[in-house]
Order: sequence, then C-alpha cells, then structure tokens
Amino acid sequence: MTYRFLMTAPTLAAAGQRLLDEASCSVVYLGGANASDASDMPDAAEEIARLMGEHAFDAVISRTVTLSAAAIAACPSLRVISKHGVGVTNIDVAAATARGIPVYTTPATNAQSVAELTLGLMLAVARRLTFFDRELRAGRWTRVGDGVELAGRRLGLVGYGQIGQRVARFARALGMEVAFFDPALPADPVRDGTRRDPDGGIRRYAELSDLLAVSDVLSLHCPVTPDTRGLLNAAALARLPDRAIVLNTSRGELIDEAALAAALESGRLAGAGLDTFQVEPLPDGHPFTRLPNVVTTPHVGGSTPAALDAVAVSAVRNCLDFLDGAPVNPRACVNPEVL
Repeated sequence: MTYRFLMTAPTLAAAGQRLLDEASCSVVYLGGANASDASDMPDAAEEIARLMGEHAFDAVISRTVTLSAAAIAACPSLRVISKHGVGVTNIDVAAATARGIPVYTTPATNAQSVAELTLGLMLAVARRLTFFDRELRAGRWTRVGDGVELAGRRLGLVGYGQIGQRVARFARALGMEVAFFDPALPADPVRDGTRRDPDGGIRRYAELSDLLAVSDVLSLHCPVTPDTRGLLNAAALARLPDRAIVLNTSRGELIDEAALAAALESGRLAGAGLDTFQVEPLPDGHPFTRLPNVVTTPHVGGSTPAALDAVAVSAVRNCLDFLDGAPVNPRACVNPEVL
C-alpha cells in the first residue's frame, strides 16, 4: 500500500527519499524544490496548516517549523507524525494525542554529529577562535595569550544520553574531568556524587545545583519539559564558577537568554557556544549577535550529510512501519499512551 507524506522542509536526505520511493509513497515538500530553508518562510506554519487542509496525508515528517493543533485538526486522514530529530517543542503533541496519533522521534541518529559540534563550540569559545579569525581578516596580528586550556578543567553535562556520553568521551580525551546530572537515568551506585567511575573518572551528581557549582564548562543535553524549560536562569548561572563557559546544542528554551547575556556582558562568564535559541532564526539585534565572547551556529548540530541520512531513514521508517502495522521502537514514541 502506498502512503501520502508531508515533509515540513524543502528537502529530505537522499537515503530517506529512497525509502519513500521504494514504497511508492508520494511526498509534498514545504516551500517547494527551490526553497533553501523552510524556517526562513515568514508564514511557514500557516502554509503547513493550508497544505494539511488540502491533502489527505497519512504521515508528517516534522523538522523545525511549528506543527500546530490547527494543522493537525485540518487533516482528518493523518495517522502518524515523526520528528526529524528528537526535540518535539515545535509539535503540538497534546493535539496529536487527543487524536490518537503517535509522535515518534529519531533518538541517537544524529548523536555523533551533535557531540562533535559541541566539542567544536567548546574549543572555539575556550581558545577564542572566532575573535582571532576576525582580527586576522581585519589585518590585525593580535597575539594575546588569554585562551582557556581545557585539560584539568571540569565539564558538567546536564543530560547523559547518547550525545552527553559522546561529549564526555571527547572531554576525557582532552584531559578534562567530567560530571553529569540526569534524573531520568536509573540510580547508579558507582556514580553517586562521591565515588568515581573506575573507567574514566566520570561523576554523577544527584542535584543540579551541586553540578553547577563545580562546572568550569557546562553543556546542556536534555529535552525541553516543564521541569527543564528555563533551567539555566539567573540563579542557576550565578552558581557556576567565575569565568565558566556555557554550551547549548540542545534547545534554546532551556536558557533564560537575557540572564545569560547579562552574565556574559559583565564578564563573570568567559563565554558561550550556542547552536539553539528560543526564537529561530535568531532575531536581528539579539544580544548574542553583538557579544564578542559568544560563538553561534544556526541550529546545525545534526546537519552533517551522514547525520541527515541517518535521521531521514529513521523518520521514514517510523512512519512506514507504523502505517504497515510493523513494530516501532516504543521508546521513540513521546506519547506512548496512544499506542
């Protein structure tokens, strides 16, 4: 049986498109073939709602544009949604659940890509790479020795899933100490905040406040939930050591951006490396665009060709397997009560 898909972006990586072609599925792309990035479309969410009202879609593969309750309600034939990634803050999961529609994610498929970008941002901030690049391009040979050597420093990870664990391995290779906070993980008597993991000196903290107090570099790798939204607020930032570095390749909603900008502007924090923001694209004139100690990237953590292929295959497979009645990884479903 063939199915009709909506892809809420102009393209899907070739490996995922091949799966759809092999299944003789039809696909409607947001923005058309000539668009480069649907997030640049000012009325992208409204366009999705319009398309869903005009076509009998069986499945939606959702990228970064909002998939609203109105769009979901406009398509009575819709049976399954798969996120192209893991963060579902752009999807009205409650509306999907009310309709009995499962919402799947693609866990671990882009973990290596995101972890590598996290490492790149950490090095870029610590050694002020973008500053020196700008100086050279401006014709100035500015040789100041004020970068941060990471060996011997402690990396604190908020979230210790597939991405966090990879970042931990990178940090250990640099000679850093590593600690983490992740209440979603089962209790582990080895990593209890007082005893070290014999395999690598990785320590678990039971309280976020305790982790913050010892983190020379803090990196966020957790989903947005009611408990984590605004997690890194002014009070949390104040617990970090002086001249700490903040990294976020997870979701912008985890950070109070005004509080972070103030801490960076005052010089209390050394810098930040940020791939995600509360509003994307980043608005003109945002403080992060003018602060010299901030390195920004446009939410490209999982956007290497290898990662995009893996995510596309997983997202398509989620939908096809569900529609065909085949088993789908239940841990990839964010609203398992509908299954």
